[in-house]
Amino acid sequence: MSFENVKIFEEKIASYFGSKFAVAFDSCTHGLEASLYLKKVNKISVPKRTYVSIPFLAKKLKIELEWRDENWQDYYEIAPGIFDAAVLWRRNSYIPGSIMGLSFQFQKHLSLGRGGMLLCDDIETAKSLKKLSYDGREPDIPWREQDISCFGLHYYMTPETAALGIAKLPQAIQTEPRKWTVTDWPDLTEMSVWENI
Repeated sequence: MSFENVKIFEEKIASYFGSKFAVAFDSCTHGLEASLYLKKVNKISVPKRTYVSIPFLAKKLKIELEWRDENWQDYYEIAPGIFDAAVLWRRNSYIPGSIMGLSFQFQKHLSLGRGGMLLCDDIETAKSLKKLSYDGREPDIPWREQDISCFGLHYYMTPETAALGIAKLPQAIQTEPRKWTVTDWPDLTEMSVWENI
C-alpha cells in the first residue's frame, strides 16, 4: 500500500479544518510531543482533567509541568501556540498561527482505532514535523539513499490507517460530533502516579 494515502488524508483533513497543512502521526500525543520538541518548549501547562498521556509528556521530555483548573471545551493550549484539540471536530476551526493536535483514537468522532494529525499554517514547520514523524527521513526517498541529518521519531501514520481515514471521512463530516465536557476525564492530580514523577 502506498504512502500516497497518507498525503491524501492529510490534504483532506487540512481542507476540512481550514489549515494550510496537516501532518499525520500514529497518535495525537506523539504529534504534540514532536511539536514540543520542535519548538524547544521547556514547560507545559495542562488542565487537571484531560487524558493522562499529555502531562506524561513533561516527564518524557524532561520539561516542567504546571497543572491548572480549566473548564475547557474542544481544545486547550499546552504551550504558547500549541493546542491539544484531540476531541475537536468542527469545520474551519483551525486557529491561525498555531499547531493543533487532532486524535483519531477509537472513541473520537473520526474513529480509526489509532492515529492523529497536527494542523499548522507554516510550510517549514510542516516539513520539520513530517521529518520528525518519519525517523528524520525525507518522505518519498528510500531511507538507505538518504543522508539523514536530523533527529527523528518513529511516529508516522501507516498507509492502512490513512486509507481507513479517507474511507470514513465523508460519514464523519455528515454526522454530528459528541460534545465532550471536562467531567469526561478524572482529576489526574488525584492519581498516585504523580507522587513518583
